[in-house]
Amino acid sequence: MTTVLIVEDNAGVRELVREYLEEHGYRVRVASDGHEGLLEVRHHRPDLVLLDVMMPGMDGLEFLRRLRATEGMPVILLTARDAELDKVLGLELGADDYVTKPFSMAELLARVRAHLRRNREKPQDAVLRAGELELDPAARAFQVRGQRVDLTRSEFGLMAALMRVPGRVFTRLELLEHLQEDALGSERTIDVHVRNLRAKVEQVPGRPRLIETVFGVGYRLNADLP
Repeated sequence: MTTVLIVEDNAGVRELVREYLEEHGYRVRVASDGHEGLLEVRHHRPDLVLLDVMMPGMDGLEFLRRLRATEGMPVILLTARDAELDKVLGLELGADDYVTKPFSMAELLARVRAHLRRNREKPQDAVLRAGELELDPAARAFQVRGQRVDLTRSEFGLMAALMRVPGRVFTRLELLEHLQEDALGSERTIDVHVRNLRAKVEQVPGRPRLIETVFGVGYRLNADLP
């Protein structure tokens, strides 16, 4: 069954949309802010997210920024009528569409169906390539300079995150969230994984050329790989 996640702080709107989508055959998860939303994504892997922009705590734009660091499922923004800037920023951050409150439930359902259909038509688990690196998510295979390199589950997930967006700086927290290692509770865990990865992929681990440190922030994959 297809799962839709609603991230919306207004309980009335949240429950109305939930009931309508459930009546039309969808499994629905709900969250009242961005923090809860990220936990739902991590543990329940929704097929599509309906995202309110204006929320207390972590707002919709911050949620979207973190989500797009690791996930590609469709996101439809739920925006206020006069929130033009939020719509623009949301689309620039990777949202797929938006509906303006108050919205027609029939229109919302049509957009949900359309984006789910388009997403199913996209090629899944595409092979990632960056210079001398190649990672195949479907086969769980990784190569450096044509040679297969065995990675742990965490190392594989970390490498995939970096290779999906070469040049993008990931904070340790973002990488930790991507690896779903909430039980470990320390962002410094990422430093250990990076050190182990460099020992496997860098020609000179002490002078890394592929996985770069951005001091005070985190890590990125060199976007200028030959």
